[in-house]
Amino acid sequence: MIRIESLTHIYPGGRKQPARTAVDDLSLRVAEGEFAILSGPNGSGKSTLFRILCGLALPSRGKVAIGGIDLFAEPAKVRRILGVVFQSPAVDKHLTVAENIRIHADLYGIGSAEYRPLLDEALAWTDLGGRLDQKVDTLSGGLARQVELAKVLMTRPRVLLLDEPTTGLDPSSRRSFLAALHRLQRERGMTVLMTSHVFAEAEHVDRVAIMREGRLLAYDTPQALKAQIGTEMVVLHPVDPEAFAAVLEAELGLAVRRHGDELRLEETENGEGLPLLERILERWRPEILSISIKRPDLDDVFVHVTSRVEHHAASTPRETVANP
Repeated sequence: MIRIESLTHIYPGGRKQPARTAVDDLSLRVAEGEFAILSGPNGSGKSTLFRILCGLALPSRGKVAIGGIDLFAEPAKVRRILGVVFQSPAVDKHLTVAENIRIHADLYGIGSAEYRPLLDEALAWTDLGGRLDQKVDTLSGGLARQVELAKVLMTRPRVLLLDEPTTGLDPSSRRSFLAALHRLQRERGMTVLMTSHVFAEAEHVDRVAIMREGRLLAYDTPQALKAQIGTEMVVLHPVDPEAFAAVLEAELGLAVRRHGDELRLEETENGEGLPLLERILERWRPEILSISIKRPDLDDVFVHVTSRVEHHAASTPRETVANP
């Protein structure tokens, strides 16, 4: 449903600033009915890619097809099947909920006869039923986000793009919004691509893409990505992380990955972490502030993938772990 081929976008430089590659030869496919999350740190190229997919920017080169339609050749046709929820609010906070939805419907040519059934359908999952006459600026952040999604659903999009839609929401509102989004995606069979820098939001989607510095580093199911690391890992906080990492690599021959002040050992002796943990404590207990065994999550996958790329940057500058 979403097909990206060899996409590159370069921001031109100036007298004081060199040209910058925001998206670097990226290829990605999201199948019809899949929910995919595009994740990565700030500056990874997610926002630039999102702008291109929304038709707000033309890439330097590459192809994008949505629903089998060439985005750059026939953008109007793509817009008919596309819904977009931006990171910044796209509702007028001085208007009521109903007024915001009505304006969106008018822009898409939804007539009076079909308006009410579509409105009821778009609001069915929300808590907005009794708030249609309230101004948006009187709503909580979670309810305002519901307005954003409800107005987009008025057009029954086949493809839904969301750019960090939970930014600014409290934990309860974030969970409610994501639960509703997953339910709607399943019920309507929508293809969803959502950007997020919160890896916990990607635990229950179909596919996860990880970007860094414009490159696609990994693309697979959450389960497959976590399986790259194994079933468990040893995590420790030493007094001197840099020095202790060098000691472990030299004396135990282990692959040590550093994440801030934390060291992660993905080799736990055939899946049995306790022997390795005991060996480390026996020899270096005074050097360790804390040590534990944990199951890998997607945060660990990100550290694993990005650190591996850094380690092999000189020999494989475009390494990609992907299964599109």
